[in-house]
Formats: sequence, C-alpha cells, structure tokens
Amino acid sequence: MGIENLIENVDNQIIKIRTKSLDVSFNELYDMYQNGELTIAPDYQRLFRWEEEKQSRFIESLILEMPVPPIFVIETEDGVYELIDGLQRISSYLHFRGERLGETTEDFLVLHGCDIVDDLNDMTFDKLPKALQIKIKRSFVRMEVIKKESETSLKYHMFKRLNTGGELLSAQEIRNCTIRLLGAKGIDFLEECCQNSDFKSVINKVSPEKKKIKYDQELVLRFFAIKNDIDNYKYPVTEYLTRYLEKMTAKDIFDYKKEKEIFDATFKFINKNWKEDAFAGKTVSGSAKNEFVLYYYDGITVSIANLIEQLKKCENVQLVIEKINEIKFGKELQSYKTGSINGVRTRIRLFEEGVSKILDM
Repeated sequence: MGIENLIENVDNQIIKIRTKSLDVSFNELYDMYQNGELTIAPDYQRLFRWEEEKQSRFIESLILEMPVPPIFVIETEDGVYELIDGLQRISSYLHFRGERLGETTEDFLVLHGCDIVDDLNDMTFDKLPKALQIKIKRSFVRMEVIKKESETSLKYHMFKRLNTGGELLSAQEIRNCTIRLLGAKGIDFLEECCQNSDFKSVINKVSPEKKKIKYDQELVLRFFAIKNDIDNYKYPVTEYLTRYLEKMTAKDIFDYKKEKEIFDATFKFINKNWKEDAFAGKTVSGSAKNEFVLYYYDGITVSIANLIEQLKKCENVQLVIEKINEIKFGKELQSYKTGSINGVRTRIRLFEEGVSKILDM
C-alpha cells in the first residue's frame, strides 16, 4: 500500500507540471527580448557576471556551431517568457547584439580571447561579415518552457534546483531570484531592513565584496531565522535560511510589523552603544580590529532582541555594555564559535543570561 501511495504521489506531482520544448534561434530570442516577450528579472540581470573573454568564447562557439545546453523559461499568465536558467549564455548573445545588461557591461561586446579563430578578436557584431552575422543569428538552442498551467510552488522548486551552480552566485542572490516565484513580500522586507541606518552602521566592517553579493540581506535573514526558528537550525545553514525565507513568504507565520519593530529597536540599541565595532574582535592593545565576526553577530543580536523590551527600560545600560563586552572577549565564548546548533544556542544563552542578571538587579 505504501509503494502504491508513493507512485500515486509522484504521478500527481508530475501532472501539476506542464512543459513544452521549442528550438529557437538566437535571433528569435533577441527579437523576443526587445519586444518584451522574453524578460530577465532585475535581480537575475544583476547576476550576469561572465567576463568579456568568456562571453567572447561563447560567441565563438556559436559561430563554430558548437552545441549549446538548453535554456529554461517560465511562461507567465500573459504569455511572456521569464528566463530562469541560461542567463550567462543568453546575456552574452544580447550583449554582443548591443544590449547592456548587468552592472559592468558596455553597450557592445568587442570580442577578445577567442582562442580557436584568432581573427574574431576585436570584432563587434556589426564588423562581422554578413555570412557570419547570419550564421550566429540562425544558431539554435533548445528552450524548455514551464507552462503557465504549472503549479506555482512547483515552478519555484524547479527554479531552485536549476539555479544552484551558477557562476559566482551567492546563496542570497539565488534566493532573491527564486523566492519571487512564491511572492515578493519576504525579499522586499529583507531589503527594507537593510536600509535601516543603524543596521548599516553596525555591519560597516563587512567587506564591500560581500555586500555586493547581498550578504547584508543574508545577515538580516539569519537574524530572524535564528531568533524565531532555532529549533530547525541545521549546519551548513544555506538550506536552513532558504527554508525560513520560504516560510516567511508563503506561510502566515511572520508578523512583519512586529518583527520590524524588534529589528529596528535591536539595532538601534547596538549602534548606540558599539557602532561599527559591535561585531569586531580586539587587538592586544585593546583597539577594535577591522573585521566582522559572525559568531559575535549571532550571540549579541539575538540575545538583545529577546530582551529588547526590558533593555528599553533599563537604567543600568553601562553595566549591560560591560557585561556583553566581558562575555564577548571571555574565554568561555571561544569554545562555542562553530556553526553547530550547540555553538549557536550556547553563545546566545551566554549573552542572554549575562544581560538578564544585570536587568534583574
């Protein structure tokens, strides 16, 4: 009976996914993009990061009629196709045809780094001989279409599975693209929190490179996930954070107004008392290091959030500051720096118990 149910469940899920396959030319894709019939979401466009040399070699491979892996699109209610896999390849072709995508591309791709046909280097599309322009425009790629009749949650899970190995994509960037298939509320909320001036101040020592790949959003998500869903915490945390964002977006478990108030109050308290040194270690001389320490972030932010209403009324804030610094730089915390569930729970407990003793005085 169990096996029969399993087969039936699999069949039921298959029924919910409607797909079709098309062979389309790159010139058709270009026309569809220009006419708004093929879209690349802004979050997804920002992930176009192939270096121009790699783009050039892809164009060279099209001219040489090398096989191209399929691309995947989702059909929206109005019949428009949204690209969900194949970004680097499609964007390279569009760039070669003069479309500006991503954060760093120029208006036209000038080929360089072609290592099979050297004469292609320094060429633009307009400089190519007519025969080669036609050849590249007529190059075909298989397009797998997830039709609009497919269930939204299954579209999301397919998108998530396709976009797990993209070039230089951070986990948060993948979440930003995929989660919008379930709804935009969660991602928009994380971005709103990232604009909080107190939060910006206390994570100032996060490197610019990490901020570019949405690490600030991941820190906000991590704060809410650990604060509210520690029982489901698993290391490594990528899937844990993704699952919590799914819950925030698709389930009625997250009180956005209340959580924003807690977030604002927590980071206001931290910024007022430590500013950008809140999550930094210290040198032998006692000055703050230029670093952002994640295990300080977990312990301090979540413990303060859990006690924020009491802290607002506290008349011994200086004692609280001293206690947190004592725990932060104490030997006991150093034993719980790992990302294990025990490590996360214990560092939160150390800070929370230490502060509670001050508040109970």
